[in-house]
Amino acid sequence: MPTKPLDPKAIVEIDGYLEPDVPNIVKRYDLFRQWKDTIDEHEGGYDNFTKGYLKFGLNVGSNGEVVYREWAPNAREANLIGDFNDWNRSSHPMKKNDFGVWEITIAPTSVGQCAIPHDSKIKISMVTPSGQRIERLPTWIKRVTQDLSVSPVYDARFWNPPESQKYKFKNTRPPKPKDAKIYEAHVGISTSESRVGTYKEFTQNILPRIQKLGYNIIQMMAVMEHAYYASFGYQVTNFFAASSRYGSPEDLKELIDTAHGMGITVLLDIVHSHACKNVLDGLNEFDGTDHLYFHEGARGRHELWDSRLFNYGSHEVLRFLMSNLRFWMEEYQFDGFRFDGVTSMMYKHHGIGTGFSGGYHEYFGDAADLEAIVYLMLANDAMHTLYPSVITIAEDVSGMPLLCIPTDKGGVGFDYRLSMAVPDMWIKLLKHKSDGEWELGNIVHTLTNRRHGEKSIAYCESHDQALVGDKTIAFWLMDKEMYTHMSDLTEMTPIISRGLALHKMIRLLTHSLGGEGYLNFEGNEFGHPEWLDFPRAGNNNSFHYARRQWNVVDDPLLRYRYLNEFDAAMNHLEGQKGWLSAPQAYVSLKHEVDKILVYERAGVLFIFNFHPTNSFTDYRVGIETAGEYTVVLTTDEPRFGGFDNAKTGGKYFTTPMEWNGRKNFLQVSSGDPEITSSSGISGHYVQVYVPSRTALVLALVN
Repeated sequence: MPTKPLDPKAIVEIDGYLEPDVPNIVKRYDLFRQWKDTIDEHEGGYDNFTKGYLKFGLNVGSNGEVVYREWAPNAREANLIGDFNDWNRSSHPMKKNDFGVWEITIAPTSVGQCAIPHDSKIKISMVTPSGQRIERLPTWIKRVTQDLSVSPVYDARFWNPPESQKYKFKNTRPPKPKDAKIYEAHVGISTSESRVGTYKEFTQNILPRIQKLGYNIIQMMAVMEHAYYASFGYQVTNFFAASSRYGSPEDLKELIDTAHGMGITVLLDIVHSHACKNVLDGLNEFDGTDHLYFHEGARGRHELWDSRLFNYGSHEVLRFLMSNLRFWMEEYQFDGFRFDGVTSMMYKHHGIGTGFSGGYHEYFGDAADLEAIVYLMLANDAMHTLYPSVITIAEDVSGMPLLCIPTDKGGVGFDYRLSMAVPDMWIKLLKHKSDGEWELGNIVHTLTNRRHGEKSIAYCESHDQALVGDKTIAFWLMDKEMYTHMSDLTEMTPIISRGLALHKMIRLLTHSLGGEGYLNFEGNEFGHPEWLDFPRAGNNNSFHYARRQWNVVDDPLLRYRYLNEFDAAMNHLEGQKGWLSAPQAYVSLKHEVDKILVYERAGVLFIFNFHPTNSFTDYRVGIETAGEYTVVLTTDEPRFGGFDNAKTGGKYFTTPMEWNGRKNFLQVSSGDPEITSSSGISGHYVQVYVPSRTALVLALVN
């Protein structure tokens, strides 16, 4: 059945400002509709089309025979070579069909075993029309390895372990979280030792940490094989191969299955925005041409990233990329994807030298790359059709409207977008202004400025901000004193005191106000003491900074544990109160002089005092819902490295008098000795005590 046309009224109902752009949105939807109908008519629909990995590449039948297919229309001759035939370039010729697909079937041995040994090396040897012989790694290869002592070029491996060695999944996928608390992690840096960490170590050592911290999603970086470790995984050479740096494919399956057993969802950081330009072990010039998987000429090259750009208007490229998504979902049981570089994909200028002002003309005019946008629509539509619980997240800095609206309503179909302006804001504030100069109105605007009806993932600092050349939030706050005064055996200096307080407040504010999901990069939850720098020529190939120093958070004498404990408490409280899945917060107060910020979300009251020196002993705050409240969390608790000026517990009652647009304000019972003495100051107070650089969270007493 043909896909229904888009109702233009549905677009305007989502956002009235889109009315002038309705023709452009309908145009891109019609292109999407044409592709979807073509896939339905000629490929048997999404289900069949996205199983390209079962047809292409090397596939083993139940009888042990191997069928190898490869799309290489420019080649005039092709042969399969490898350890199995002593690299003979003529003994295993392949045949080409009318669509440029080469094929060979290798019969099993006389005893019914696969004729290609497991984990043996393999290549395809081709001859171009000019007579040049070229040898490449199969594009759909599922395992590649690198021996840097021999060459940086990867070897393709025929991965076909015996049944006894194949990992068998034991756990089902967890239900789709309604409150996305994401832990972004890189397996290689997840060890304290100066080397590359492994999948098995991550399973054993890091998964329990993530579970204890209260995160329910892991976003795994640098899993798709990449030639250069220092690229952070963003120069992909082999799209179907899990990086061999960290172990075997079976080890990665065990990691994901173990996470599922803990109730944790696992996302893959998918890189479909570009590809490594390597020829010998990548997709570039695979059949000798410049334009097999990529656009030819300048359109096929990313100037800033020095990489190749896919031709999203090609039928076979769509098969390759959409099957790649399906492969990771099926073979490894990932639960979804964070799409890297979406801004680069959606615009012909790739976002280079472009500042997005928010004007709608920037999104739907000539600058839009319709082929790439339609690919993203097809990818999202296919994955959500085949896996209703899938999660897809877009890394987009442009603010494209409808990015997180379903495709049948004219959207691109993502579940979430990353709120990339939020970490930029925090770093700029820490770089250029003292906290006494922070403008609460601007902070609140940045945290709440998101597309209506589209979900956002808020985060305080990105993994890029941990790299050499920049600093993490903890480093900006405390700098060199992290080396001298993070022990409880040393004095609590003003810099460390301020750093611990603001680190917690920034996180709680971003977590509770900034979006419908929250993300933290591995190690930043405890204020990791140093930047991230992968081994490279510029640092004598040192691993010293390409690791996470778990030893500092595990040391009971060091103050890093306070930040770690707060991170866990914040996540677990959200799990109880559910503010991430609740409607956007109502901000009732942004007092620029007092530096007091008050808002409610999910029936929970948040009070922040960002003033560097002033505490308020009798502060009036508004609250909508009447009842008895208690303090369930403060950033000032001793277990979080605080001074215990603002205690948890106590009884706060509402007075039915409007305040700051809310129906009630809070006060305490003056006869309650626990409350009246909680501030540690003489006398008593009847409203809320809000110490300097402290945040309080209050909730209704059940």
